[in-house]
Amino acid sequence: MSVAALLFKEIRFRWLSFLLGLFAVAAAVTLFVALLSLERASEDETRRLMRDLGFNLVIVPKDTNMEDFWASDYADKEMPEEYVERVANAKNVSAEHYVAMLRKRVAWRGKQVLLTGVLPELGALGKKKKSPMGFQIPPGSAYVGYELWRSLGISDGDTVEVLGKRLKVVHCMFESGSKDDISLYAHLHDVQAMLGKPGRINTIQALGCMCYGERLPVLRQQLNEALPEAKVSEMSAIAEARLETRHMVAQYGGLILLIVLIVGTLWVAVLSFLNVREREQEIGILRALGIRSGQIASLFLWRAVLTGLVGAVVGFAAGTMLCLQLGPGLFKITHAKIAPLYPLLGWSVLVAPLVAAAASFLPTMAAVTQDPAVTLVRE
Repeated sequence: MSVAALLFKEIRFRWLSFLLGLFAVAAAVTLFVALLSLERASEDETRRLMRDLGFNLVIVPKDTNMEDFWASDYADKEMPEEYVERVANAKNVSAEHYVAMLRKRVAWRGKQVLLTGVLPELGALGKKKKSPMGFQIPPGSAYVGYELWRSLGISDGDTVEVLGKRLKVVHCMFESGSKDDISLYAHLHDVQAMLGKPGRINTIQALGCMCYGERLPVLRQQLNEALPEAKVSEMSAIAEARLETRHMVAQYGGLILLIVLIVGTLWVAVLSFLNVREREQEIGILRALGIRSGQIASLFLWRAVLTGLVGAVVGFAAGTMLCLQLGPGLFKITHAKIAPLYPLLGWSVLVAPLVAAAASFLPTMAAVTQDPAVTLVRE
């Protein structure tokens, strides 16, 4: 009788044992797929949350006095607007989300206001960002800081006049506890016209890379090659917060996946050991009847492979469904991006049978290499 025929007779006769093994593999794959899918979603959510902390790089004209810059929150020197496209199109600068700005403190309605003009964000190689970090303000419109609209009685939809230009208020900003509360944002070209500075900017904000090591010296060297007329400074607290949080999430997810893999393998190994041990007498009889040790070993190992294969498919489906059910409740911002990770199906189908066979190998070899006379006498 062939090994395949023996295998299906074996499964039919010992269906409960087969189902227990199948459940063990499917449960392990379910947890692995669900946790890995949720980890990917967690990384996306963390990346988005950390991104929303704000820009961590400021690029200003090279002759800017940084003491004055940090004191006033804007550079007293200016540079051409086209610099933002030049640095965004540079291939060797480790940053993205470039925003050109012209900011100046002006008097408006009896208050000192930070008038800020912004352009739509540019990504790497000068492409407009589909999911921008900052404000995307249409021409002729304005965003008004919390303290300004609260004290001046401004509401969404109002029209205000700023330095001779009429702007429609499209958003009254929430309280931030920062200089944004006394800022008035408009499109860069509108602010350039108000200040009589066409084609000029004084700051480029950007998001630097989330990488360990000496980031700032590398960025400065890269920027000096791409835009020698400017210099860069990093807001290190924001950069470090982003980096450490993302690193912590990645480490935690990796540890959980390792634990699941180890526990799942041990679970399958214990079930295989118990199955083989319960059948030592049966194995002894088969060997006494002339069935070769290789055939018996093949029977148990192919049984483990089949268990792993079916368990992988069932586990992938269950793990994916679990992730899709839990994801929207856990990740409020990026839940729409959660989708089945189909490459995991291939890995599950490849790895689960191998792990199941490896977990069955030692107890199987111990049983089939034992002298059948000793086994039958003991029984």
